[in-house]
Amino acid sequence: MPERYQLVRTPERLELRDTQDPKVGSVYVDFLEGKARHRRQFGGGKGQDIAKAIGLHKFKHAHVVDATAGLGRESFVLAALGCTVTMLERSPIVHALVDDALRRALASADSEVVDIVRRMTLHLADARTWLKQFKHDPGADVVYCDPMFPERNKSALVQKEMRFFHAIVGADEDSGSLLELACNCARYRVVVKRPRHAPELAGCKPAFVIGGKTVRYDVYLGKATAQEYTQQ
Repeated sequence: MPERYQLVRTPERLELRDTQDPKVGSVYVDFLEGKARHRRQFGGGKGQDIAKAIGLHKFKHAHVVDATAGLGRESFVLAALGCTVTMLERSPIVHALVDDALRRALASADSEVVDIVRRMTLHLADARTWLKQFKHDPGADVVYCDPMFPERNKSALVQKEMRFFHAIVGADEDSGSLLELACNCARYRVVVKRPRHAPELAGCKPAFVIGGKTVRYDVYLGKATAQEYTQQ
């Protein structure tokens, strides 16, 4: 991790701070309050685009592998919708922030959040290595990928988080090879989150697209689903 960025343990939580620009504040993960709480309560449930892309109208209790877990926001949404989520994060720094948030959530008095995070399992792992090991394991119904891309939203919070991420994690230059591995591992679907007008990942055309105002979800068929379609 660059020396300017430091993990700091406060009485409340673990935070990542920029020592050269302390005015920007810190980055941390919280599954109890803030955006996580608001989206859980008012996010639209299974009517959300991500739920449609994952296929929760078909797979009500899907096992989702979040191959690029990041700060765990999408994983939390999917777990709140009933999925069992395996989270893969290769940055030790980001992993530490999410692990701290999971521990705080499990220790909280919010029984609903406790039930949600119990469906989330976090691994410090490179998704490509992890998927190679488990490509013959039929346990992953859906593999979800959210490769890092330049964010158009200009809010201070997004700018801060993206600045920290690019400095600490770098660009996801291997996301194309990750897509190929994911398609060989997922039973039903691979879902890739992309900016609305961005090209397809690695030039691979999806089976279908769930589109939103600023982002879209490219959906590729997994092994079992592809076989079902070819047999029809």
